[in-house]
This record gives sequence, C-alpha cells and structure tokens, in this order.
Amino acid sequence: MLKTLAKSIREYKTASILSPLFVTVEVVLECLIPLVITYLLASIRRGAEGMGDVWMYGGILVAMAVVSLAAGALAGAFCARASAGFAKNIRKDMFYNIQTFSFENIDKYSTPSLVTRMTTDVWNLQMAYMMIVRIAVRCPVMIIFSAVMAFVMEASLAWIFLAVIPVLVIALMFIMWKALPLFKKLFPKYDDMNESVQENIKAIRVVKSYVREDYEKQKFAKTSGALCKEFTKAERLLAWNNPIMQFCFYGVICAVLYVGAYRIIETANPQMTGLQVETVSQLIVYGMQILSSLMMFSMVFAMIVMSMESARRICEILNEKSTLDNPEQPIYDVPDGTIDFDHVSFKYAANAEKNVLEDIDLHIRSGETIGIIGGTGSSKTSLVNLISRLYDVTEGCVKVGGHDVREYDLETLRNQVAVVLQKNVLFSGTIKENLRWGNKEATDEQLVEACRLAQADEFIQTFPDKYDTYIEQGGTNVSGGQKQRLCIARALLKNPKVLILDDSTSAVDTHTDALIRKALREYIPSTTKIIIAQRISSVEDADRIIVLDGGKINGIGTHEELLRGNRIYAEVYYSQVKGSDDKEADAANNEALRQSLAATLGDADETKGGQQA
Repeated sequence: MLKTLAKSIREYKTASILSPLFVTVEVVLECLIPLVITYLLASIRRGAEGMGDVWMYGGILVAMAVVSLAAGALAGAFCARASAGFAKNIRKDMFYNIQTFSFENIDKYSTPSLVTRMTTDVWNLQMAYMMIVRIAVRCPVMIIFSAVMAFVMEASLAWIFLAVIPVLVIALMFIMWKALPLFKKLFPKYDDMNESVQENIKAIRVVKSYVREDYEKQKFAKTSGALCKEFTKAERLLAWNNPIMQFCFYGVICAVLYVGAYRIIETANPQMTGLQVETVSQLIVYGMQILSSLMMFSMVFAMIVMSMESARRICEILNEKSTLDNPEQPIYDVPDGTIDFDHVSFKYAANAEKNVLEDIDLHIRSGETIGIIGGTGSSKTSLVNLISRLYDVTEGCVKVGGHDVREYDLETLRNQVAVVLQKNVLFSGTIKENLRWGNKEATDEQLVEACRLAQADEFIQTFPDKYDTYIEQGGTNVSGGQKQRLCIARALLKNPKVLILDDSTSAVDTHTDALIRKALREYIPSTTKIIIAQRISSVEDADRIIVLDGGKINGIGTHEELLRGNRIYAEVYYSQVKGSDDKEADAANNEALRQSLAATLGDADETKGGQQA
C-alpha cells in the first residue's frame, strides 16, 4: 500500500524532504534555547559583573529564535506544497486509471463510492501526509533531543520522562487496535450518503413531480444519521488519547517538581555543587516538550488511523487493472465492416450460473443494414457491446473485418465502431464542443453535414446561437429527441466502418426516424449499420432483421419473411399496428398474423409428433 501511494509523490519529493530538514533545524534550536537560558541564569546567580553576559546570551537567544522561526515557516510552506501536491497527484492517478477501466471494472464500483474516494478519502490522506511530513518528524526529533538535553542537565531526573513513554505507547496501540475496525465500517456510510444526494439531484424533476421532497429528506437524514452514529463511536474511542496524555503529562511534572524540590531543600549549602532551581525549571521545560510532542504524536496517530482505511480504498482503485488489454502486437487497421459471431456465449460475471447470450452464430456483410428486435431483457445491448469490445466474450469469438476484436488496438477498433448507446449523454459545453467528441478535427462544414444526416440541423438553426448554443450538464436544456439526434451526428463524425444505433431513435417521431434511416442508407452505404429498436417501423426496411429472445437468436430474415414465419415478430408487429384507422390494413395484418401463428404452431406440432414417434 505504501509503495503504491509513494508513486504519487513524484515532483513533490524535494518539498517532502526539505520540510523534515527544516523541522529538524527548528526543533534543535528549540531544544538549545532552554540550555542557553540555563547558562544565562547561572551567570546571573554567580553574580556576573556588568551586562556583558546578559547581552551575549540575549543576542544568542534572539538569533536562535529568528532562525528557528524562519526554519518553522519554511517547513510549513514546503509541507503544505508537498501534501497538496500529493493529493493532486493521487486524484489525477485515480482519474486516469478509471478512464482505462472496462465496463466490467466499472461494474465493481458505484458512482457514489468513486466520488467519496476522490474527495473524502483523498482529503484524509492529504491531512495524514501533511502530519507525517511535519509533525510526525517533529515529534520524535523533539523527544530525542529534549531527552538528550535533559540527561545532560540532570540524568537522575530525566529517567522520569522516559518511564512514562512505554505506558503511552501501549495505550496508543490499544486504541488503534480498537478504532481501526470502526473506521472500516465508517466509509461505506459516506458512500451511502453520497448515493442519497446523487439520486436526489439527478432525479430532482421526478422528486418534485411526485412531491417526494419529504421522503428524500427522511432518506438523507437516515443515511447521515447512520454516518454520524458510526463516526461518533470511532471518535469517542480516539478521544481517550487526550485524557491519557494529560494524565501522564501532569503526573510526570508533579514527580519532577516533587523530587527536584526535595533535592534542592536537602542541599545544605547553596554554594555547593548540587541541583539548582534553574536546572529544575529547565528540566520541566524539556519535560513539557517531550510530553507535548507525545500529545502531538497522538493527534498524528489518530489521523493515521482514520486515513488507513482511506488509503486502502484509494489503493484499490489505483491497483485495479482493466480486464481488457491490447495484445502484444495489435492490429491498427480495420479492413471493412464485416462482423462475425462465431458460436458466441457471454455472461457478465465468471461465477454467473446462466449465460446472457447463448451460442450466437451470425455473419453480417460489410455495408449491410441489420435490425435487431426483441423483448426487454433479451440481451440486444449485450450483443452489440461485444462488437466494440466493451466486454470480452465468454466463449467463441467476435470478428470485425475478418479479425478477432481481441487482436485489434482498442482505440483503433472503437474509432471504427461507433456506438450511440441507449442512455444518450451530452456534456456541458456548446453544441460544437459536444459534436467534436466524435472528431476533434472536424470542420464547421462537417459538423453541419453530420447534423443534416441526423436531422439535427433543423432545430439547431432555431437556436439564437445556433451551433454555439450552450448545452447544460447532461443536456437538460434540450429534449430527448434532440439529444438523440445530436448523439447520432456525433457518431457520424467518426466516419466509422460500423455504426450501432442502440434504441437511439426511440424519442423521435416516426417521420424523423424514417428520414434518419434514409439518410444513413443513401450517404453512408458502405458502413455496416446495426439498428436496435422497439418499433417495427424502425427496422422493417433493414436488409435483415434479427429476433432475439432470452439471449438466443429466435429468427433471422427480412420483414416479410419474419412476418410470415416468426411468431414473436408477428406478435410485436400486430400489437403495434392494432390501433391503425385503416380497417383493410388491420384485416390484412390479422390474416397475416393468423397464417404466421398457424404455420408456427403447425411446425411445432409436427416437431412434437416426430419426437413422440
């Protein structure tokens, strides 16, 4: 874990080294100041003549104080730079690594969890690193130098300070042992709270439409209350640091005062060599430095305990490797848009009992238009996700351009297989900026041409700023149909060899849908087009239509062939045209459905009879 986190220090190594060095200088001078004061007091007690010694020792003290102050200021500046830079690099490394994740990796982590890791967890680690670089260095150096100076001044009393250290160490270790499991339970509560906030903000229109504000308030109060309860429990345990430290601190001071006073009183002749008042006072100063350093170390300890679970969660992201890797010698050219499914089976988890797709055997010619239709959960999206290698197959192989998709460079493959997903996403920025996600080098003319093909130019021209119109986050200031058409235009700018429209015209009217399909057929005839839809009208003019049912291919053919010979397709078609005002068309449809069902049931009866025979 430490090795993983240390990689994020990088350019801040110098600041991380200079801060402890200046802290050491500051501490050494602070430890020498009481010694110089002792010499000054001893000089005065001996009855030094004139102010020479006073001015000399006073000048030394002022110089030491100034240098100590400067060293402390520099240590603080370098510490702040090192800790803030360390946190910046961690966030950067996490974000960059997340960008490499496959869908399978992303499925392991929820969005609220990733947000918590990049905010709260990184903040905890930043505070811990700041304390480690400065305070965790200052404390042991202060303890060592103060103990050395105390032994130099009076060894017999210095042992009192050292005797209490094992007690404090044992107490701290016990608290750490008890507190760490509590913090492991704490951070999932942060995830739950962030999830509550995210859902409420993302679905604010639904919340207000159904007047569920009070319910959302109660849900947030419940999650934040659970977080408060767990945090209070952990902090209550850590709070024992302070009273234990205070007890030991004042107990040691009392012991030093008692023993010191007793020995001073027993000295018969003050002029004789023995324990002096100034020696006891400076020993108390060193004792306070030792014990205050231990108290500061307890604060560092508490922060480290809190950040250990944060560090583990961060390292979990940093060490996560994408399940999809480039081959050693990848292919950087996709010859054409042919697609082959060679007995493909797929499931999302290795330990899943059932495959999502089962024995898919399919060949699609380059430039062909393929429609895919099926009920909800029939694995239509799962099928096309394998083409752009968003997931890897469990069995068999998927080929694009005659090569297994696992042989391609990922960037090359995905540049040639454009996908307009079910969930259309637009980013905050102008329409031009969103479109150039498809091709950052696209000219204004190319943008307009792509939008005309996607039937988006018409509504864009109605905006006051036209293509410079600002799109709010998530595309909330455009309609669902407008958003879909912009996403299609963005995909067309990639000039792909394969274009996949995953139910991406569901929010547009049938007339506009027809215009989009006509434009795709006429202007990009060499591009393989795969259209997933719920409406029969969106796929009926496709070269072939695939009917999926339960992750298996139930039928393949043209619209007329499937209407005559596929029960599922005929049922869907009939249900969608049932409301037509054309009575003759309804009668014809009813007859076509009757014949299809009769043929299908007849085939089933023959098969059943053959099996019985």
